[in-house]
Parts: sequence; C-alpha cells; structure tokens
Amino acid sequence: MRSRDARQLLEELSKTYDKVTAEKVEVAEFEDKKIYILNDNFEFIEDVHGVYPYLGGKYLEQLPSVIVDMGAIPFVCNGADIMAPGIVETSQFNKGSIIVVRDINHNKALAVGVSLKSSQEIESSQRGKVIENIHYVGDKIWENVSI
Repeated sequence: MRSRDARQLLEELSKTYDKVTAEKVEVAEFEDKKIYILNDNFEFIEDVHGVYPYLGGKYLEQLPSVIVDMGAIPFVCNGADIMAPGIVETSQFNKGSIIVVRDINHNKALAVGVSLKSSQEIESSQRGKVIENIHYVGDKIWENVSI
C-alpha cells in the first residue's frame, strides 16, 4: 500500500477507533473483502458493511457488545444472525452500529455484527432478528487467515 493511502486509511480509522497507528500497512484481498494488516497483524476487514475489526485483532475491544446465552453460541459460530431471545446483556449502542457478540461464560468474542436495532430496543425486544452477523469464529476469513 502506498504511504499516502496508508496514512489516509489510518486517519479514517482513527476517527472511529482510538490510537490506530502503524509503521507498516498492507492490504490483502480475500473474495469480496479487503483485510488490512497493520505491523504484520490482521486488524481490520472492509466489505459492503464498511471497515470493522478482525475478530483476532486488538481493536475489537473498542466495540460495544452484546452477551449471548449458551444456546445461541453454536448458531452464532455457524454464521446465524443474532435473535433477541438469545441476548442476555448489552452495552449502549445505536441502530447500525458495529458490535461484538460475546459468550456468557468466558466473555470471548464470537462474532462481529451490525445492529438492526438500538441497545434499548434490543433490551425491550422479545423476539426477532436484532443483529446481522458479518464476521464470526469459523467463517472463511477466520479459517484462512493465520495469525
């Protein structure tokens, strides 16, 4: 990646994520996605949903989150969207936010998704799809990207 493009990317990412810096910025293409590699670490993915953190990256911790119960975990890890009944806890976020989905027992990141409702709407929901799953443990990127 050219240094001008890399600098521009880091500036854009820094508007959303704190302290995005890198001496070396590379980009890899995987199917219809771009993977941004900062200082030899996979950190961000770009696709039709925008740019969001890779599940194994350090910027994932800056995202708002939802906690899902044990019954939802196998479905989330197979790429299913997240349904309201499976969510036991949320942090605060707006509709359209990029969020991380975590398990109830170990607080491990299972997926990155786009909220279809705000956290307040999710907490009052009894049913229905509330988060679109866009990157999850076991997807093609997770399986093919080695850290």
